[in-house]
Order: sequence, then C-alpha cells, then structure tokens
Amino acid sequence: MIDETPGEAAVGSVFDPERPESTYLLEPELVAPLVARISSSQSAGTHRSTCPFTGGPLATIPVSSSADVTAAVERGRLAQRVWARTDLSVRSRVLDNLARIVLVRQSEVLDLIQLETGKARRSAFDEVGDIAQVARHYAVKARRYLSTDRPAGMIPLVTGVRVQRRPVGVVGAIAPWNYPLTLVLSEALPALVAGNAVVVKPDPQTTLTALWAAEALEEAGLPAGLFQVVAGGRETGEALVDAADHVAFTGSTEAGRKVAARAGERLVGATLELGGKNAIYIADDVDVDTALPGVVRACFASTGQLCLSAERIVVHEAVADEFVAKLVRDVRNLRLGAGLDYTADVGSLTSAAQLTKVSAHVDDAIARGAVVLAGGVHRSDVGPYFYAPTVLDDVPSDALVAREETFGPVVSVTRVRSDDEAVAVMNDSEYGLHMSVWSGDTARARKVADQIEAGSVSINDGYVLTWGSVGAPTGGWKASGLGRRHGRSSVEAMTQTRTVVTARGAGRGLGIETVFALEGAAPSRILSAALEGMRKLRIP
Repeated sequence: MIDETPGEAAVGSVFDPERPESTYLLEPELVAPLVARISSSQSAGTHRSTCPFTGGPLATIPVSSSADVTAAVERGRLAQRVWARTDLSVRSRVLDNLARIVLVRQSEVLDLIQLETGKARRSAFDEVGDIAQVARHYAVKARRYLSTDRPAGMIPLVTGVRVQRRPVGVVGAIAPWNYPLTLVLSEALPALVAGNAVVVKPDPQTTLTALWAAEALEEAGLPAGLFQVVAGGRETGEALVDAADHVAFTGSTEAGRKVAARAGERLVGATLELGGKNAIYIADDVDVDTALPGVVRACFASTGQLCLSAERIVVHEAVADEFVAKLVRDVRNLRLGAGLDYTADVGSLTSAAQLTKVSAHVDDAIARGAVVLAGGVHRSDVGPYFYAPTVLDDVPSDALVAREETFGPVVSVTRVRSDDEAVAVMNDSEYGLHMSVWSGDTARARKVADQIEAGSVSINDGYVLTWGSVGAPTGGWKASGLGRRHGRSSVEAMTQTRTVVTARGAGRGLGIETVFALEGAAPSRILSAALEGMRKLRIP
C-alpha cells in the first residue's frame, strides 16, 4: 500500500534567531539515524542546513575531510570486487526492490525533498516517480546492456570476436541541490547494476535526501560499502574527483569545466550535465489552450530550478497576442505555498543566493527596458525565498536574463515571423541542453526539431516525456554538458570494454599466420582478393 499522507514535520513562520521557540524543524530522532550514515571522522567541522520555507534550521551535518573521502573510496573498492562477481540477477533485484520502496515510502522522502529544496510537493513527486522508473528500467534492461557483443572479425569464420563490459570500479557522483533524489540516484543506479561501487557527494543543503536514498538501497538489499555518502562542499568534491574511477557531475558549466579538467589529468571518465537556456517554440498552428498547461509546467515546475525547464518562449506572431494573454492569466493564477501537501503549484527558491540571482536578472532586464507581464516581485509574505512566477516581454538581447541561465521562475517572450527565425533565436545561445516545439503538424515540428542545436527536443511536450523516456540518452550540446545519461549510455560510460579475439583453426594450420608465412607477394595477393571479395559481398 502506498502511503501518501504528509509527514509530521511542521512548517511554521519565518525563522527568528531571537525567538527561543524557533528551533530545528526536524526532530533529532528522525535526523540522527540518517546523519550516522555519513562517511565522516567528525574532524572537518559541520554544516547546518536550513529550510527554504522558513529560514529555520533543519540539520547539523558533519563534513567529510579529504581523508574521509579517500577512505570511503577504498571501502568501496573492497566491496566492489565482490559485487562485480555477484550474479547480475542479484544486482538487478536490488534495483527492482528500490523501485517498490520509493513508492511505498514516498511520503517521508517527499517531506525531506520539500524541506531541503523548498519545492512544491507535486514537483517533489516528480523525483519519486523518476527513480521508480529508472530503477525498474535498469533492473529489466541491465542484462541486455551488459551482454557480450560479437562483432564481425577480420576474416569471417576464421576470426571470433567477443567484446565484454566490465565495471570501472568506484564511481564518484557529485549531485546538486535542485533534484536531490533524482540526481543522486539517476547515474548511481546504472553504475551499481553494472557492478560498480558509488560514493556520492550531495550538495550540503540536501544531504538528508541522499542519506535517505542510502537507507532505501540498504533496505533493497544492497551490501554495505557499495553506496556511501560523503558530505561537504568544494573541497570534498575535489577529493572525490581525485579518487574515483569515473565522475558523474551535475551542476553549472563553470564548475563542470573544472571537474572535466581535473578528471582529465587522471585520465578517468566524466559525464557532465551542465547549464541550459532552454527555449520553447509556439508555432502559428498550435492549439493555444491545449499547449498552455504543458508550457506553464515546463517553465515553473520545481520553481524553475530544473535543468530542463524553459526560460525562453519563442512564439509565432500570428498567435502571439492570444498565447501571451492566456499565458499571463495562467501564470498569475499559480498558487505559491509552503505546505507539505499538494495545495501549492509553485514552491520557494532554495537559497538566499538563488533569490539574489533571480532578482538581479529581473531587475537588470527591467532597467534595460523589459516589461513585466506577471510577477517580478519577491514574495516575502509567503516565505523568505519565494519569488512570484514571472513573465517578461521586450527583453533586450544584452540583458542577463537573455544570455545567462537564471534557474528560477522567470521566462521571457520573443515574437518571430517564421520557423526559420524561431530556430535562429533558439540556437542563439552558448547552451544546448533541451528545447521544445509545439505545433499542430508533427511533421512540421520534426523538421524544426532537426535544426535545433540541443541534446534533446520535445514535440508538444515540455520535458516530462523526454526525461521520462529513460531508455533514450539525454545530455547537452555546446556548453551544456559532456556525455549522456539514461539508457545504454550510462552503462557504457561506467564500464570499460575488453575485446577478446580468437584465431579459429590456428592450431590446425588454418590461421592468418599460415598466409603470412607464404613467400614473396603471395600474402598481399591473397589478402587483396579477400578484401575485395568482402567489399563486393558487403561484409562489414
């Protein structure tokens, strides 16, 4: 039975350090078992996380030192050697169990996600649904993804080729604060089923959710040492990059470049999902009323703090007036709230730093002549970091909000006269993570999608169906990333190949060396004839 009852953690008024009754929102007996899972010697100090809804404290987290990270990786190496030899059916069963557990225990992790990120519960549930789906996918598909490949050899019948996949060892996952369950596990799960160990460093703000994931994996049957959590900031992350056999990083483009360079010095692999300035195109044949709910969700789900969320709307001038008017109406009707229930459409920004960035982008646009059609204000009456869902018009191209990733509930509108102009506007960015095309003619939409410079494009969908198609790779072009996650791509990134070639018949004098042993030009003539014959027969 699925428990959908909100938890008991109360969300009260704004935290006031001068009031003695203003205390931690989570009871110590709830936090202590989770915090005990951190790989930390307690020698590197602590971090206190806060609740975005109120500004009040959530938990005091012991930070992991560089030595703690190294020790965690070494423990992972020891556990991984046994795990890699464990039958794939056992490894797959752990993921299948996890898919069930996250659904059954969803209320408790939904509370944690909301209290750590400030997002609305409906956005928090996206993470529960995502992990249930990803875990199920790899539980079912792992055998196919890890199966031995048998490509054609140099000479048919004479050459046998087997390509095997083996785990890299210990995967270091560095996850941001915006999707603390999804981004902790989305690459950890394929890594684990492939036979790796994982050491994850979540953002300091969202460590509790990562620790809940560790607890759920243990309940699912994962042996000790295979999924460990280290806590801390930049120094902890650097230590993990310096120790892991593969790095899975999600975060800003600036930080991603540094991670890639550091991993490159060690010649270890890195998969990076980085920033975006995603756009939606509304063609002139679109049914506006049908498109609007998906468009609004694409812009404001998770308070706009979503890698795939749209920050630009490019709309054909033929439908622009109707579309923009209805968009503004629907955005103004979005409900802001801090409850641990499903009453709010949009939650809080996660931190004061994020509020400062969003406010600065909007204020800069206004100063340069942009028009605010909806929102544009800090809603401190709801909570310390709430910002009203915002629609901007007439944004100049040199405005911060036009060029940089805002990562908040802000979208700007640009009018165009043709599909070609729309493509040009959408591609005019250093980023290329995700785009969306809405049209009543799917053939036309596909033609537009084929010209867009992005790792993924949704047609008549904001992002949900694209991200949810977990068998397909997703990732960024240009400054939006390196490598891919989901599907076979994640498994391939976190395994290494071993090619074993067998010369059949060599022991009976029928191998290639028999040909090479011939005198003069005979080997060249025989091989030339064989190569020409294979070309004519279209043998690969």
